Amino acid sequence: MNIYLESVNLDEIRNTAAAGLADGVAFTDTASGGDALDANTRERLEEISREFAFPICVPVGAVTSGDIYAEARELAKVSDHIVVQIPLVEDSLVPMARLTAEGVVVCATFVFSAAQAIIAAKAGAAAVRITLDELENYGQSGTRTLAEIKSALEAGEEECDVMAASPRSALEFAECALAGADIVCITPQALRNLVVHPLSDRGIDKFLSQLARRPKSRSST
Repeated sequence: MNIYLESVNLDEIRNTAAAGLADGVAFTDTASGGDALDANTRERLEEISREFAFPICVPVGAVTSGDIYAEARELAKVSDHIVVQIPLVEDSLVPMARLTAEGVVVCATFVFSAAQAIIAAKAGAAAVRITLDELENYGQSGTRTLAEIKSALEAGEEECDVMAASPRSALEFAECALAGADIVCITPQALRNLVVHPLSDRGIDKFLSQLARRPKSRSST
């Protein structure tokens, strides 16, 4: 399972990559300022793509066919590492298929069911992004839906990765892995929280206490 960091901060990306925990980067509307094509975002995309040889997922800021295609093409020009995130709506199916045929890697967003995932895959999407909290807020189990989507894609022999977005806890992160997620997108803070556990603090305190009681070795004269 790959981890994509939800961040546009170079220091956060560098630190996470140095620990071997970043397999890619996923821009969010919040992180990118809500506009995938503004000058600041384009500059940051270029910086990340120069420094790291892994996928960079970026959402388009359009919902009509012509605008989706045009903006996706512009994003793809920035780097070969760009994965264009396109909302799954009726108008996006033709540009998805066209972009895929032209070699642009597409990830379909706003996917909330196995049926939608299959349609996206048939249209050429290399991945589908499942936003867990939106499903949970709607009363649907995010990880159960994730597992259903993964099973449906495998049964249909569709080559399409399942991307789980923003697990909120260590338990939900583990459930994403058990559900078969190919990619999990996670914020730096949530990733740090995966490392710690209440028992870890107790273990460290016990370890330090034991060290303090050890007799100090005498240096030879």
